[in-house]
This record gives sequence, C-alpha cells and structure tokens, in this order.
Amino acid sequence: MKNKEQFKRILIFLSGLVIVAAFSKAFAHVWYEYYNSKMLDPFWRRGNILLILIYALVYVLVTRSVSGFKVSYLKTGALFGSQILGIMVTNVITYVQISLIGRGRLEIVPMLMLTAAELVFAFVWSFCFNKLFTKLYPPRKMIIVYGNANARDLVQKMSNRQDKYLICSSVSCDEDIEVIKEQILKYEAVIISDVPSELRNKLLKFTLERSIRTYINPKLSDIIIRGAEEFHLFDTPLLLSRNDGLTFEQAFAKRFIDLLLAVIAFVIASPFMLITALAIKLYDRGPVLYSQERLTIKGKVFKVYKFRSMIVDAEKDGVARLAGKQDDRITPVGKIIRKIRFDELPQLFNILKGDMSFVGPRPERPELAEKYEETMPEFRYRLKVKAGLTGYAQVMGKYNTTPYDKLKLDLMYIEQQSMLLDLKLILMTIKTCFVPEATEGVSNSKMLETRRQEHPHRAKEELDKILKP
Repeated sequence: MKNKEQFKRILIFLSGLVIVAAFSKAFAHVWYEYYNSKMLDPFWRRGNILLILIYALVYVLVTRSVSGFKVSYLKTGALFGSQILGIMVTNVITYVQISLIGRGRLEIVPMLMLTAAELVFAFVWSFCFNKLFTKLYPPRKMIIVYGNANARDLVQKMSNRQDKYLICSSVSCDEDIEVIKEQILKYEAVIISDVPSELRNKLLKFTLERSIRTYINPKLSDIIIRGAEEFHLFDTPLLLSRNDGLTFEQAFAKRFIDLLLAVIAFVIASPFMLITALAIKLYDRGPVLYSQERLTIKGKVFKVYKFRSMIVDAEKDGVARLAGKQDDRITPVGKIIRKIRFDELPQLFNILKGDMSFVGPRPERPELAEKYEETMPEFRYRLKVKAGLTGYAQVMGKYNTTPYDKLKLDLMYIEQQSMLLDLKLILMTIKTCFVPEATEGVSNSKMLETRRQEHPHRAKEELDKILKP
C-alpha cells in the first residue's frame, strides 16, 4: 500500500506536468506569433525562453495556491473551478506584463483566444485525470471510532465522496481498547472522532506501529498546538505558543492591505452594486440595504451592512435565526445575490471604517454567539482577532457548517495567520462564488449547535442508519 501511495504521488506530479507543459507551449505559440513580432525591440532566444518560464511559474504558483493540481482529492467541478481561477489570474498578469514590455497596450484578442483554449483543455484534463485516478485508486474501506453524536455529521460529509471514502463500520470509544484495535485491523484506514485524549493517544501509537492510515477530527487544543513554533533552546524539545496575535508591524501591514484592497474592490464592484441595488428596489420598493449588530475583536459590537436578500421585516417577531434551505423569507432577487455573494459587497464600507478586515472570522450576531457559548464557551476565542469579510470557515466550510466546526476553522486561521495566507484565502473566496454548496442554508431555521454533549449510544443508532454494509 505504501509503494502504491508513492506511485500515486508520482502520477499526480506527472498530471500537473502535462497541463503545465501544454499551457507553456500554447503561450509560446501566442507569444511568438502575435506579440514578439510586434515589439519595438523583439526578444531573442534566451529572452523568449525566460518569458515562457515566467508564464509557467506564475501559473503554477497561482493555481497551486487555490488547489488547482489536487487531482483525485477535489471533485471534477471544484478542480476545474480552481483551474479557471488560476488561468484567469495568470493570463491577466501576463497580459499586463507583455503590455509593459511592448511599451503600450497590445491586442487582447490573442490572450482571450489562449484563455478560451486553456479553459477547454483544463476541463478535459480535470475530467480525464479524475476518472483515471478513480479507476486506479478505489475508495478505502474505513472504520470510525467515535465519542459522541458529532460523528454522524462527519460520516455524512465523507460519504458524499464515495469515490474516496467508504466508511463501513463504527465502534464506540466505550468499548474495550483491545476490541477497538481488533476492529481497526479489519480495515484500510480509521477515523478518530471526539474520543478521550488518553484513548486517542493509545490508538495513534497503535496505528503508527501498524502503518494504518488515520484521519483525526481535531480538538481545539490540537489546533492551538498546530500554531506553535519549535523551541530549541534546550536539549528537550519544546513548542512555543505565543498567543499574542499579530505584531505591530504585521497589524499595520494588514490594515494597509485592507484599505488598498477595499478601494480597488469597491471600484471594480461599483457597477455590480448599482445593478444589485436597482434589482432589489424594483422588486418590492423596500430598502436596498439593511444592517445588523455583529461582534468583532474583543467583543466590540458594530453594524454590518448587507444588501437586503429577504423580505422587509424578516425577523419582525424578534427571534434571531439562520436562513433555511427553503426559507420563504428570501426574495427571488435575494436567492441570486446570496448564491453569487453579492449581498456581502456593502461590507467593503465596514472594512474602510475599520470594523472588519478582509480576512478573519465572520462576524456573528451577539444573540447567536451567546446561545452557542452555552454549549461551547470556546466560541468566544474567535474574538481574539478582527472579524473578516472572508476566512477559513467561508472557504472550507458552508453557510450551514456547524458553529463548532466553524470555530475550529477560524482557530486554524488565528493560529497561522499571515499575509501570504490572507492572499490565498482571498483567491479561494473568489473560487467559492462558483460553488453553490457554499451558500447552502441550514435544514431548518433553528440555530445550529454542537452535539458534543450527546452520549455515544445515541451516535450508534444514527451511524448504523448511514454506514455502508
């Protein structure tokens, strides 16, 4: 199995090499035939080679940052979406570059033709290689060791990728450890979800010794440790978790970039904001914008602005609740702007005011945050940084992701935040605009809560209904 996995990595590398080589050759053709010949001072051999290599490098860096080479890991649609973003950003950068080299704006048609050809090739590449890897690497048969009813949600999510994961059995952490080990040995991989730390440590050592692939649903303490740095002052290994957030220089740079990006985004988005405002006004003559109280760093309350996507007085009963899948409060215009995230555009004003950052935990309503903290007091950890327009929970999660999972994703960002990570998340956010699932509502209008407090016996009944035989 180990050799097979190593061979898989080689195949993934070769699949990436195929598309990079194809795009480099396509760009070389466009450069030689349409651009270099029109330069006042044409490039010669080494200059041409260098420019093609720069094109390939930019494409690889941008596409890799949005997971565009993760064949077999992403579904074909998501993989193609990443490729779209990588191609578009690369070709825009390249067009600006060659226009500067040519000392003037050159014809854009050749670049548009190149982009169209690359998009077609990228779709074929995504579809064919995903099919190939599915044939070569069938899904692993897995078992889950669970500690509470949250395991049901995890199994349902992983079951949506039956091309990769086949969860066939479950075993409660209440069972004797020898029974658990015996069950694990029957399968190719194991998932450990919310089990006591002492048992989890023993199982991790067991799976390491037997070279069994292990998926771990992390605890909050695990995420905090992941953000720690190695400390080698002594001969005893230590991990240092500073827990003091960004330095003054980092905070200053982050604010500067927020202002710069907000101004650029506002200029680009202005026509779309105007169209959205007109559509909302013409539909029911109601107000275009609405505001809500939200929480940001250190629990500060501020007014967040959005385009109105629901009927007027959607919460006239005074009860705060999330939007449901078939929520009749959402207007036809609202359904469209929520799907493409245009309802969030007025929050650019919040960024300019300093209430929010471009990247950070999404601001939560005070009444909902208070409710979540009843079952998970750690939810307030999200307030250690300024709220953001986008973040890990928006890129990796969905609108209906549970608050506990959102907290984990937000803590991952808080513990690892950097300018490079912010840029990556902004690019990933653009991609999520093309993924409808990211705006999927909750199954009902009640607030989502963690299920950590529910007993494993309850989980057993629910798991048996959805596990594959």
